[in-house]
Amino acid sequence: MVANEKDYDSPEYTRFKQQVQKLTGLDLNSYKNQIHRRAHMLMSRWNLTDYDQYFTMINKNEDKLRDFLDYLTINVSEFLRNPPRWWDLRDHVIPDLIKTKGSKKLRLWSAGSATGEEPYSLAMLSSECGLSSTPPVHARDIDAGAIAIAQKGIYHKRQLVNVPPDWITRYFNVVDEQTYQVKDDLKKRVDFARLNLIEDRFEKDYDLILCRNVVIYFRPETKAVLYQKFFDALRPGGYLLVGSTEQIFEYKSYGFEAAKPFLYRKPLK
Repeated sequence: MVANEKDYDSPEYTRFKQQVQKLTGLDLNSYKNQIHRRAHMLMSRWNLTDYDQYFTMINKNEDKLRDFLDYLTINVSEFLRNPPRWWDLRDHVIPDLIKTKGSKKLRLWSAGSATGEEPYSLAMLSSECGLSSTPPVHARDIDAGAIAIAQKGIYHKRQLVNVPPDWITRYFNVVDEQTYQVKDDLKKRVDFARLNLIEDRFEKDYDLILCRNVVIYFRPETKAVLYQKFFDALRPGGYLLVGSTEQIFEYKSYGFEAAKPFLYRKPLK
């Protein structure tokens, strides 16, 4: 069984990566070696000895495919993760966007939306800031299984640890002591769809893009392509918020100006 970094470019693994991309749209070549290590750790966990077995398992078994994608993409499940970032959006960024645009109809995008915690958080925030529900928050992810989970909107109580109690009352229904479901009014504020960040074209004129804890797994050359695509997708005056481990050191080379830590702005013309 392949387990060493020197084997990551073997013909057998190359074929496996091509098969995975054809099946899921996930291009493992765009990621750092950490992703490849995780792929092989899961291979070992399942007691598989060759890549043909590996691909056959995820191709024929939807549950195994779900496990494979979850393990590699490392979906983080928590509403309002890193609360200070969210309160900064509420208190400073969104008011600035309303002021510069002169409208409460902002175009908001959660890129790499996983199982829905981030876009629903953004939808709650937009509601609290008095933004229009049209257009809805765009939630995009490569993983169709994650999108299906998000659309159901059912979450464990521990995932709401950062959500203010009055927000929980406003935006969630209690299913049981440990389970909550997003209310229909909040669901209507989010539009989920599948998107490959690397290969697909982006819509334009976004006011705010959140892409947090996604690009950390990409190779430098892939990050560069993605950051430029985000810049081009923003309207002048729009913001990009990245994760707390994803500082963009060369932000000026893409055209951004630094607004705050991990927050970048496309200059007004």
